[in-house]
Amino acid sequence: MEEYIRANAEMVIEELRPLSGIDFGYTKESVEWLEGYIERLRNSGELDDSETTYRLMSVFGSYLGECIIRHYGGTWKEHGAGDWCVAFEGGTMAFPFAKVRKQMDNGIFDGISSFYKAIPAILKHSSDAVMATPKKPWWKVW
Repeated sequence: MEEYIRANAEMVIEELRPLSGIDFGYTKESVEWLEGYIERLRNSGELDDSETTYRLMSVFGSYLGECIIRHYGGTWKEHGAGDWCVAFEGGTMAFPFAKVRKQMDNGIFDGISSFYKAIPAILKHSSDAVMATPKKPWWKVW
């Protein structure tokens, strides 16, 4: 399945690079461009068809997940029955397919760019929480 996900991500790059007018790749700028593209699709009514929405969610989610992995680490992992996520050391997970779907359903309020940019803070917070675990109960001050 991971090969399929990576192939989808590459297809997004091949298809959107000439359309975007930028050097579309696994970059923050490309994620930002895709966020705007999803909004243009929403506003044009192209996402009114559930089959189209599902297909685009699949390929755009693959691309977003690959961007996360290439910039922040992590690996693809199946979570539940057929749901895929990016899993990080320490148990933190990111769900790029679900995030793409949220933007498609809710608009820019649930945009993929802010999700992508928040990953370092989430990972730091997760790491700090693990490191901040006290070695002895808090009530034993001696």
